[in-house]
Amino acid sequence: MLRNYRPEDVDQVLQIWLSASVQAHSFVEPAFWESKLEDMRNLYLPASETRVFENASDIAGFYSLFNDTLAAIFVSPEYQGKGIGTALLNDAKCKRQTLRLTVYKANRSSISFYEKQGFVVMDEQVDEHTGYPELAMEYRT
Repeated sequence: MLRNYRPEDVDQVLQIWLSASVQAHSFVEPAFWESKLEDMRNLYLPASETRVFENASDIAGFYSLFNDTLAAIFVSPEYQGKGIGTALLNDAKCKRQTLRLTVYKANRSSISFYEKQGFVVMDEQVDEHTGYPELAMEYRT
């Protein structure tokens, strides 16, 4: 079930974000992601429109929108491959006419997922926080 994020979801959402970030970005040191937890908690989540996918009493995934940017979309590793990411992304697509995102160029599986969902590469840049190349992608309804 998709629903709006509530403040009491924060610990589950942060755990999903951390575990999925470490798994999907093995080329970035886990310590980098761990160092960003408090920013996620205190800056990024409060500033974003966030929705969660709840499976029974567990949160299986979430996405965050900041204006027209899909700032985050993560599925807990144990729930990946079950259609939750697609459900989250379809929900986000209903919220905006245009969605933009950035994804690390080395994250081939996510790039493939976004392309299958109708996103196109618009530009290539370097992530200012990690120094790794990333692609800027866009979806239009």
